[in-house]
Amino acid sequence: MVGRFVTAVLAIVLSFGLVVPSAMAGDVNNGAAIFTQNCAACHAGGKNAVVKKKKLTQKALEKYDMYSLEKIQYQVTNGKGAMPKFGTKLSAEQIEDVATYVLAQADAGWQ
Repeated sequence: MVGRFVTAVLAIVLSFGLVVPSAMAGDVNNGAAIFTQNCAACHAGGKNAVVKKKKLTQKALEKYDMYSLEKIQYQVTNGKGAMPKFGTKLSAEQIEDVATYVLAQADAGWQ
């Protein structure tokens, strides 16, 4: 009975497109190391040394419609503006890890 209820609720949620944002899937510790090696020069502490208003804080990520694992992964992979693309330098797993780290830090206020 419980299984049918859960299945029914899931079907309703999916039919309305009410999908919960992706859970943190990557390795935060590995993401921290990758961030330090590749991103911290411009984004230390969640800041942005090039475009100051486009920080990596939760508020800024939400404002610029970047507050999702998938969108951060896309940006890291393909770059944008002054940000270089890392899709040829980092593996898909490494990019997922660094995106996971960025979201975790944004949620924690970059402490």
